[in-house]
Amino acid sequence: MRDVAAQAGVSVATVSRVLAGNYPVAVETRARVTAAVEALHYVVNVHAKALSGGVAGPIALVLKDITGPSFAHVAAGVEQEAADRGRLSLVCATRGDQDREDDLVQLMRQQHAAAVVLVGGVTPDQGYYRRMTEYAKALDAAGSRLVLVGRPSLPEGGPVTVVEYDDRGGAFQAASHLLSAGHRRILFLGGEPLMSSAERRRDGFYDGLRAYGVPQAEELDLPGPYVRSSGHLRTREALRSGVDFTAVFAGTDMVALGALAALREAGRDVPGDVSVVGFDDVPFAADLTPALTTVRVPYEELGRTAVRLALQGDERLSSDDHVVLSTQLVIRKSVRTLS
Repeated sequence: MRDVAAQAGVSVATVSRVLAGNYPVAVETRARVTAAVEALHYVVNVHAKALSGGVAGPIALVLKDITGPSFAHVAAGVEQEAADRGRLSLVCATRGDQDREDDLVQLMRQQHAAAVVLVGGVTPDQGYYRRMTEYAKALDAAGSRLVLVGRPSLPEGGPVTVVEYDDRGGAFQAASHLLSAGHRRILFLGGEPLMSSAERRRDGFYDGLRAYGVPQAEELDLPGPYVRSSGHLRTREALRSGVDFTAVFAGTDMVALGALAALREAGRDVPGDVSVVGFDDVPFAADLTPALTTVRVPYEELGRTAVRLALQGDERLSSDDHVVLSTQLVIRKSVRTLS
């Protein structure tokens, strides 16, 4: 700034007023300063402005994987809402590394991010709650906000915003749809044990079975990762072992995609021989053959809501915001009603 002032023949204070844009400065003086800025390729020190409260901090989205369709839609929601509010959004991936998550949260605190949005299922043990509490307090002390999307809230509250969706209710809807169609032997391809979202979907599935008075056979409950290859492997193993089932409830649409491939390889028609439902309603679900019946999760709205709540500031009604968005069963062509 001193270099700009020297070249323009004005004081540093005058340069500051011109760059701020909200002080009266003579037209000729403003033109000299602007010309000097351009000639010297001067760039405002964003860190200094952030420290003085002169620039709006970015919204940081920290997630496990940016390639998954569900996470990508959350990121789209965050970016759109941030852009609508004149904020920059940053997307960071942890690849499942807890230490990297720690480092990224600390980095975003140093960068004066307005909010840090953490996305994705977790194992809600004491270590998780301790780390999230530390994140929340550290970010709050720096004038930032921790937002947990699809993650459990902190048992003792704190300066954190939680945005969830109704996993359990959505799974109950999907299970009820299969059960009302007459299916009683349902192969459940749930997620990994102890993962928060997987446990909620499993609870919802069992809620449905209890509501219809249907016991679930142990051999029909096959947990595993939420990836296509796992859905394919688990379905193939169930078929090869001779397990009897008329329907498959896949914990995600990617798992359902793998299950459909295994059924096709085994010569099973969907839905003629086996019905299939998924969860998420990712874009390709409607384009499969047959079109997949699934549970729609409002992923983009999750991202938008996270940003909107994080930026409430003094308008925030309490220090512990918690919003649960609804899910919706989307009925297509992959379920057959049994006679």
